[in-house]
Amino acid sequence: MQNNPGPKFSPYTNVGIHKDNIAETSKAVQTALEAKGFAIIGSYNPEGKPNLKVLTYTRTDLQQTVIKVKDRGALASVLKVGLKSAADGTSVSYLNPDYIFNAYLRSEYPTHAASLNKVSKDVVSALSPLGKENKGFGGSISPKDLRTYQYKMTMPEFSDPVTLKTFSSFEEGMKVIEKNLQAKKGGTKLVYQLKFNSNKVAIYGVGLLDPKKGEPAFLPIIGEDHLAALPYEIILQDKTATMLHGRYRIALHWPELTMGTFMKIMSTPGNIEDALSSLCE
Repeated sequence: MQNNPGPKFSPYTNVGIHKDNIAETSKAVQTALEAKGFAIIGSYNPEGKPNLKVLTYTRTDLQQTVIKVKDRGALASVLKVGLKSAADGTSVSYLNPDYIFNAYLRSEYPTHAASLNKVSKDVVSALSPLGKENKGFGGSISPKDLRTYQYKMTMPEFSDPVTLKTFSSFEEGMKVIEKNLQAKKGGTKLVYQLKFNSNKVAIYGVGLLDPKKGEPAFLPIIGEDHLAALPYEIILQDKTATMLHGRYRIALHWPELTMGTFMKIMSTPGNIEDALSSLCE
């Protein structure tokens, strides 16, 4: 990575320990976000573990901004909070909006910075009162490097998505994906769906719960503290369904992992592609 001067963003913020159990903390998070105009659109337990929970949320102004970025900008429309049971309550963390906005909107981020800064500030204002830490963790990367992020030379970038399937129409794509999600094909679970019908864009947040190939197989190895990285996404744009390449998306959300640790989950990007491909068949 280049050593650029100026601010750097961490992928996550550790809010700290909230005194209540995971169910009550989940309610407190929802109340805090709703007070700032956000809406919770889905939640689930990563790995199927009751001591882990992710809440996904969005807001209308965020959606209206990111949909203007035609190359999968809508992926930045859904933000995430991670909850993990602790001895004295529940650990609360969240995906840093500034980190993901720069990574997913790339060169177009500066054009929309004013409206996105409002979103980021409102997230911080909503969630920071729930804990006493409020510190970034998981690494730190400059905005410039986030916009062209690669873990290593020759590794995939945002602009190297995996094409899952090209359908005959946007409507057929939605029908097939939703039918397969309802059937929990490939050990998957629908966490959320967000549709921009007039733009022919739909995003599906997908839990990967297969015990041998999904989150139970890779998340304990690379780190459950980063659970606000989840769930994984399929984005359907017009007729084509794609996903971010696992070797880009996992590295982006776990940028401090050593190559040795990545080698332990070498099959994971392919397993995720297989699971999400099965939802498009």
